[in-house]
Amino acid sequence: MKLKEDMNPLLLQVFRSVVWVYSVITFIPWYFFSGAGNNLERARRIKARSISGNPAGPYRAINSQEKLVAWLHPEVDTLDKMFEYAARRFAQRDCLGTREVLSEEDELQPNGKVFKKVILGRYNWLSYEDTYQTAKCFGSGLAALSQKPQCNIAIFCETRAEWIVVAQACFMYNFPLVTLYATLGPMAIAHGLNETEVTHIITSKDLLQSRLKAILCDVPRLQYVIVVDSKPTSWPDISRGIMVYSMEAVKEMGSKPDNIAVDRRQPEPSDIAVIMYTSGSTGIPKGVMISHGNLIAGITGMAERIPNLNETDTYIGYLPLAHVLELSAELVCISHGCRIGYSSPQTLADQSTKIKKGSKGDTSVLKPTLMAAVPEIMDRIYKNVMTKVEEMSKFQKTLFVLAYNYKMEQISKGYGTPLCDSLVFKRVRALLGGNTRVLLSGGAPLSAATQRFMNICLCCPVGQGYGLTETCGAGTISEVWDYSTGRVGAPLVCSEITLKDWEEGGYYSTDKPNPRGEILIGGPNVTMGYYKNEGKNLEGFYVDEKGQRWFCTGDIGEFHPDGCLKIIDRKKDLVKLQAGEYVSLGKVEAVLKNCPLIDNICAYANSDQSYVISFVVPNQKQLMTLAEQIQVRGTVEEICNNSQVEKEVLRIITEAAISAKLERFEIPKKIRLSAEPWTPETGLVTDAFKLKRKELKTHYQEDIERMYGGK
Repeated sequence: MKLKEDMNPLLLQVFRSVVWVYSVITFIPWYFFSGAGNNLERARRIKARSISGNPAGPYRAINSQEKLVAWLHPEVDTLDKMFEYAARRFAQRDCLGTREVLSEEDELQPNGKVFKKVILGRYNWLSYEDTYQTAKCFGSGLAALSQKPQCNIAIFCETRAEWIVVAQACFMYNFPLVTLYATLGPMAIAHGLNETEVTHIITSKDLLQSRLKAILCDVPRLQYVIVVDSKPTSWPDISRGIMVYSMEAVKEMGSKPDNIAVDRRQPEPSDIAVIMYTSGSTGIPKGVMISHGNLIAGITGMAERIPNLNETDTYIGYLPLAHVLELSAELVCISHGCRIGYSSPQTLADQSTKIKKGSKGDTSVLKPTLMAAVPEIMDRIYKNVMTKVEEMSKFQKTLFVLAYNYKMEQISKGYGTPLCDSLVFKRVRALLGGNTRVLLSGGAPLSAATQRFMNICLCCPVGQGYGLTETCGAGTISEVWDYSTGRVGAPLVCSEITLKDWEEGGYYSTDKPNPRGEILIGGPNVTMGYYKNEGKNLEGFYVDEKGQRWFCTGDIGEFHPDGCLKIIDRKKDLVKLQAGEYVSLGKVEAVLKNCPLIDNICAYANSDQSYVISFVVPNQKQLMTLAEQIQVRGTVEEICNNSQVEKEVLRIITEAAISAKLERFEIPKKIRLSAEPWTPETGLVTDAFKLKRKELKTHYQEDIERMYGGK
């Protein structure tokens, strides 16, 4: 999407002439020294093809046509072997890093709210050898506390170095690790703990006090709580005789000669490594059983798509480790000797909510080279930068727009723009530390506008990935030299993809110009199924005549001639209107989220109605500006409830929908504005910020009835 060039046509022509002369003079030396020709060739080559010749597939990556890849190194087929291999090879290199907290203070906001602000210092690092020994002692301590091999153990904790130490300990001692999101509600937490019959849980001091303590009576089998924080040492208010230990105490117990000398039962590739409870976009979360072999295959496929991945890379970890995207990304890094510095969404950048003004956020200190993000976070960065561009002087804004459009033209041809990068985009790139060389997006579809913006302004490729918990997060990842947008790349070397006809939606593998259908993923990364849920297993998983497992994703895709996949729909998001038209709710939302006025949107339609409605979380700054323009005053909540504002927002949304070429029946006819943002804490979105449609429908039931003419 080109930005509007608002300047004198004569000056614009002069600028373009200067740029043309500069490009001609610098092109030949740059072309040969940068290897642009090779990159162009790589971007245009065939990346996957159907091994059967059938347009339905199965499609495999060009370099795994004969056989799917299941491991990184021969005989390193379990996660404990993978970590032992890394600890031997990278023993003294930094592994896990945590920033020290120098001070905390409460800051009073103009609206009367109090925000906690922190000043953070440098990163303190555990080496690979230190991490390995710490994990070994902790695993030995858990065994001394009666934790048995192949008996489930739970972790309910924020993303931090201790999480990975705990995970490696459990992998080493063959304790299947039950992972639960830190933002799950009490009923979902109790359900997961009771279903997996855990007797031991590892958590943090904050989560024990705020979440776990209230439900301990609802989890009768629970006997031990291990707190990763070093203090306090006593918990007098914990009910019914549950034993509480600090992580340090368990490590000390495990390091005693009698305990550390006990032989551990090493896992087999087919043993369960993780039971990962999904964030539950539809109802009660399901536990996905992931074996050691599944995860090894998944991280092997992901690693192959990151060029030159090695021990000089730094990854920043801040997404929930209970999500398969973050866990897989960190395991990929550990398998290659990278260092992982920990952060949180509240301390990520200099402008983050918990960072005291004038002090540094985590990206500025860590300067990561690798980063994973969900589209929600990227959309936020995109909108924040574009808002700042609007506030620039006319000269600055013109320079930014011209540089943006020039670079967009260049990268679409496979060329770089080193001068623009250093003169114009350096400050935007500095938002993520300035050294990012690969940014991986996953968890939900990323809009083309946001992806292109990231490519241009952050001066690094954005790899879109597609995968599910049920496939270890592995399915496809786009290559770093492929700058096309809206696609998720070719199948990874560990997996293959088949398109299954879906008659009801009108998607067939015989469709022209590209085959379309439901995406089925097969390979060694396809997990063992849902824990204690045979009905759902029969619905979603099957084994073919060759013994390979497959998962039916429910997503609709199409394969392009170069073997790259595009996600075009989702079965659950497709609604048939009264007149017979099919509306893809996900498509409507993806298009409208690019509107600067919208922070989040949920499209909704009833099959017995003729039009779409939407619930909208507006961007508060843009909303207040709009209210001022139409002379409406009040609090954010009052403005959201104002019918005049609602009408004006609907007009802007309609214009955005028309310019994005949505069909008439896809454009929302009525909207409801929400003053409160949707966060995982509200229960209206998952931890990966996917919409929980069922919960949103319940939350807005009265508004649905009003907008459809009920009351």
